Amino acid sequence: MSRIGIYGGTFDPIHNGHLKVISQLIEKKIIDHLIVVPAGQPLLRESSPIASGAARRTMCQLAISTLPEGISNHVDVNPIEILREGPSYAIDTVEAVRSNYPGDEVFLILGADAYAKIDQWHRADELHTLVSIICINRPGFPPHGIDISAIEVSASAIRAGLSADLPEIVSDFIRENKLYDN
Repeated sequence: MSRIGIYGGTFDPIHNGHLKVISQLIEKKIIDHLIVVPAGQPLLRESSPIASGAARRTMCQLAISTLPEGISNHVDVNPIEILREGPSYAIDTVEAVRSNYPGDEVFLILGADAYAKIDQWHRADELHTLVSIICINRPGFPPHGIDISAIEVSASAIRAGLSADLPEIVSDFIRENKLYDN
């Protein structure tokens, strides 16, 4: 039985903080295989993603390609939510992943910020019965889970031009496609 992780997020853009989580999950053998899932239409966010789903998927693929082979070979980017019509619900993604990995244990990877809102999620009680949740502690949020020495970086700071904490290949993609004003 393998441990399959689902790591969802807006990834607008994916940054070094996300990559640190991905690397630590694989290096520490917390997860055997990780599925990175860019969100489609997240409902509990104050604003919609700025970059398109296709652009965020590409940025995720580019970022994963910068990881060492021993890590990147255990990671896939899955567009299930950005291809889905309507709102993105984690429960639907979990059900789809569980059907593709019927004999494996499935984990949902959440940052402490997302974990704090999980009781507001669609079909939250059912979600807890279908998947084990791994909460990643983040700077600035109360600790609820595992500590992987997460780095303090935010996608909003990157979009505002206040941080360059992302792989150069992703930064180049952002500039070439004029995804954010900065």
